[in-house]
Amino acid sequence: MLPREKAGGTSYVRLGQGEPIVFIHGVGLNADAWHPQIEAFASTHQVIALDMAGHGGSALPAEDAGLSAYVEQLRRLLDDLGIPAATIVGHSMGGLVALGFALAHPDRTLRVAVLNSVYERDPASRKAVEMRAREIAMSSGAVNADGPLKRWFGDGGENGATINQVRQWLTSVDPRGYAAAYRIFATSDDAFSGRLGELAMPALFATGSLDPNSTPSMSRAMAKAAPRGEALILEGQRHMMNLVDPDAVNRALRAFLAQSVTRIDPRDLRTAFGSFMTGVTIVTTIDADGAPRGFTANSFTSVSLDPPLLLVCIARAASSCATFTAARGFAVNILAESQKDISGVFASKRADKFSAVAWHAATSGNPLIDGAVAWFDCARADVIDAGDHVILMGAIRGFAHSDANPLGYARGGYVALGLEQAAVNAAAHGGRTVVGAILESEGRLVLMPGPDGKSLILPEAGRIGASGSVSALKSALLGSGIEASLGFLFAVFENPSTRIQSIYYRGDAVLTREGPAVLVEFDAIPWDRLPDEATRIMLKRFVEERRQGRFKIYSGDHEQGEVRAVD
Repeated sequence: MLPREKAGGTSYVRLGQGEPIVFIHGVGLNADAWHPQIEAFASTHQVIALDMAGHGGSALPAEDAGLSAYVEQLRRLLDDLGIPAATIVGHSMGGLVALGFALAHPDRTLRVAVLNSVYERDPASRKAVEMRAREIAMSSGAVNADGPLKRWFGDGGENGATINQVRQWLTSVDPRGYAAAYRIFATSDDAFSGRLGELAMPALFATGSLDPNSTPSMSRAMAKAAPRGEALILEGQRHMMNLVDPDAVNRALRAFLAQSVTRIDPRDLRTAFGSFMTGVTIVTTIDADGAPRGFTANSFTSVSLDPPLLLVCIARAASSCATFTAARGFAVNILAESQKDISGVFASKRADKFSAVAWHAATSGNPLIDGAVAWFDCARADVIDAGDHVILMGAIRGFAHSDANPLGYARGGYVALGLEQAAVNAAAHGGRTVVGAILESEGRLVLMPGPDGKSLILPEAGRIGASGSVSALKSALLGSGIEASLGFLFAVFENPSTRIQSIYYRGDAVLTREGPAVLVEFDAIPWDRLPDEATRIMLKRFVEERRQGRFKIYSGDHEQGEVRAVD
């Protein structure tokens, strides 16, 4: 055995200096199973090979331990050794632990390599391995090594010495630790289904072409699902390829270690992408049974005028992905400002999406949303694999458009062009901008406590600190437990002496929790507690126009201006 150290109940080998690599063995083995890799990489890296819980010199896991317990064992060891991040390499069940760690601690995973592991077994294979797990759990004696050795090495041939060494490891492992690990290995092949798209780091998925349980198709599927995934199939190799053909495995790992470890956080990347303001579309088609299908998408762009082409993207994880990639065509509907609710319907998982909206069929049969700003009816031109999404290329065969304002989307929220244009114009004047709102909640006016604790003011942003904006106002409202839907402009005015420009919208609000908001009846507004005459005049006009059911827009300064009807 290689010399061991121990920390927090985990026995481990540590050799060399440099960038850390952690090796995690499979069920029934121990850190010595990585001897060829430890020897090869200790001259250039700090190599850590641990004994999994219940194996080698490590303490037994809890009786009800799951895969997360082995992931936690690795985290504790890295903490104890003061290692902030490492490349994690796992074999067989160790590969599942490596994946679990990479997903749970992406900031601590430089790269992840998964050798001869399992992913979404077919029903027959799952049944067989679960039966073996039950047999192992019922057995109280030493591990019967004959079955694993046959699966791992086949006929053996010239690998007699290696087989004898592995037999010794299997027959000397604590049966309780073996049974616990095998139970988890047997039931965790789908533990990360649908989640590998979260892996932002380089990921290697390797196996042998003759491995009957950790099959090449599994490695290819995992590599395809991971954004930076790579599959490697070693011809003629089986389950213990790191011992049988260490040179080939070490070459692959050395090339893998040369890959850049610049980490991209998918969630942070999504936020950055969200800085690009887009429109909102509903992409529709009909499935094989003639039923309408659709989803909300803002990943839409024109591609070519001659020939007329466009594209949209759909996530592989979307329930309708298979339908759209197989369909002969699809339609893209660009939503209007007033169709935000429709966007929400098609972004949901509800089964009756089309019963909730008005639509009609194009000549192709693809659904067209009534009231859309524009629509494009397309024949399928191409389907392109693109990481965790699929690109649908459409050849446009019909389209129409109107002059209505489109619905915008940016930074995780909807944007109305009318709202933002007023803020842009106000900001351009060079002074401070205050953005506020006259909000109704259940038929009452929403007011907020003034800075002096006695007065009441309208919800606003920009009176202090940076100039206000619609997004800043909505953020402040959410922080106060108010979910607001802003509608049309109500007033835009400037105070020449202070150079403060004020923009007020009217809208509706829902109080999601108890907060500082004060709700008052419109016929009982405490006029004497309002902060200034401009606010009182504006609110009195709002009350009167609300009573008439016809609102207008005020433009001028804080003392005089024009009130214009909204046509």
